Amino acid sequence: MLLNGALLVGLVASLGPLVWMVLSSVKPEGEIRQFPPTLVPQDVTLENYTALFDRMNFPQFFLNSVIVALAVTVGAVLFSAMVGYALAKIDFPGRKALFLLIMATLMVPGTITFVPLFVLVANLDLINTYAALILPFLAAPFGVFLMRQFMLDIPDELLDAARVDGAGEFRTFFRIVLPQTGPALATLGILTFLGSWNNFLWPLVAVQSADMYTLPVALALYSTGQNTVQYGLLLAGATVIVTPILVVFLVLQRRIIQGIATTGIK
Repeated sequence: MLLNGALLVGLVASLGPLVWMVLSSVKPEGEIRQFPPTLVPQDVTLENYTALFDRMNFPQFFLNSVIVALAVTVGAVLFSAMVGYALAKIDFPGRKALFLLIMATLMVPGTITFVPLFVLVANLDLINTYAALILPFLAAPFGVFLMRQFMLDIPDELLDAARVDGAGEFRTFFRIVLPQTGPALATLGILTFLGSWNNFLWPLVAVQSADMYTLPVALALYSTGQNTVQYGLLLAGATVIVTPILVVFLVLQRRIIQGIATTGIK
């Protein structure tokens, strides 16, 4: 009984802000600001969504976010899987030291590498390009760890049989290993997509023209006036931004749970 009650409280705490955001996105600005606040809209309106699409170049910003998030997700998953495979199944000098070095980078706060990363991107003349938004996130230490731990469970005999049949490492990786790592790939993919889709600070400094803005940056800039914040526009935009993430999670939730449950348990 106590467990069910605790789970119910956790559910309300988790879904409460999301429900309030969606309901408030169809409220007039005055009702959003009133105190005490209302949960169910007294006057339902779509003005916030109309203003969102009228004032913003929404298709361009949405396309930018899709391009960046998909490229980062595909690249990070592929490279993490390759490195994880090498660390788990290929015996070479310094393998353990390399793995420890990769794990050590997880303890380095992103704020420490932020300025050097920006200087590097600027020196490569990549500012205000898709490359600036994509390349810095293709190396994912957590993804390498996740894939390595999952691939350790793949029987070595299966890979040895493929090599005996004449398969090279790339063919073994793509034809034998990857098909067996679906749960881990789905888990890493959704986490990477989520982080890239919601990324705000790096796109804010890495792009300088409005046509390169991603959705979080565009929403923050267009919903904030000189002296006030338009909460209705902000909430409507946040609802639009969250929707693709919810769809992806609902589609892949079974593999995500399976990947988290089976990875690294030894």
